Amino acid sequence: MNSTCSSRRSFLAMAGTFVAATALKAAPSKFAKTKGERYAMVIDLTRCVGCQSCTLNCSMENDTPAGGFRTIVSEYEAATKDKKRGFIASLPRLCNHCEKPACIDVCPTGSSCQQNNGIVKINTAECIGCMQCVDACPYGARFLNEEILKVDKCTFCDHRLRAGLLPSCVETCVGGSRIIGDLNDENSTIRKFLATHKTMVLDSPKNTHPQVFYYGVSEILAMNNEAKAAKNGYKKVISW
Repeated sequence: MNSTCSSRRSFLAMAGTFVAATALKAAPSKFAKTKGERYAMVIDLTRCVGCQSCTLNCSMENDTPAGGFRTIVSEYEAATKDKKRGFIASLPRLCNHCEKPACIDVCPTGSSCQQNNGIVKINTAECIGCMQCVDACPYGARFLNEEILKVDKCTFCDHRLRAGLLPSCVETCVGGSRIIGDLNDENSTIRKFLATHKTMVLDSPKNTHPQVFYYGVSEILAMNNEAKAAKNGYKKVISW
């Protein structure tokens, strides 16, 4: 598995254009073949029970500081269109390891980088904690680690993948809602899931082409806009 970080420009030159879903559209059943592995994740919200196991186990696995989370599950109170029945809608969030990460171009030191396998990481030694990448991320997936004054984020537990293990959030999910795999492997579980399920990605005005796919997500929440969600009757009740 290639763990070398490269710039987004170098990655795209190596890999070519990667076919990804756009918000509110079904994920494609065909993918452009790139060299090596290309990791992505599916979150099946029909299996998510909102238990927050992913949030807590991720924090323990990656030793994040109090109040800093690499993955969260926001929950919203909403009602059916006829207002006769209420329900809770969950929206797990994490770094989307985008095809075109907005966080990389704004980094003044080059510490934000993308590996050849698509995983976006931060070289902590070079990060100066300027927060420009935090502001650039359309998914709110980055935060300042107050203990080391460096930016922190989800890495798909790259250290576990290299050891042949699943990311902590995938392994400990009570409902088995998370699938990670190689999009370039047509026999992988994630490719088979995407071929048979209509998924969506969270919208990004920056056209970052996110590589985290959601199944069973509300189209309102997929808009990735808290103001629009509230206007459409989605009241946030849990947000880490």
